[in-house]
Amino acid sequence: MTIRSLAEVGARLEEAVALLPGCPGSPQDLYDRYEMIAIAILDAEFAEHPPGVLEAYLMAYLRLKELELGVCHPPATHP
Repeated sequence: MTIRSLAEVGARLEEAVALLPGCPGSPQDLYDRYEMIAIAILDAEFAEHPPGVLEAYLMAYLRLKELELGVCHPPATHP
């Protein structure tokens, strides 16, 4: 696994979101699309990456999308 393979995950995520039918009605709707596709990628490709790496990458990617789109989600708390 390389940084390039993670960048390719990001590119596939962007492409899949762009190919979804319809137009998101709000920044939150667009974020929800990113989240839905990220979950699908994680489910399909988790075994192709070292444990936790793909999940961490996708979580960071989604956090950047939150900031970019101006949608706020409370930070996760760990018990």
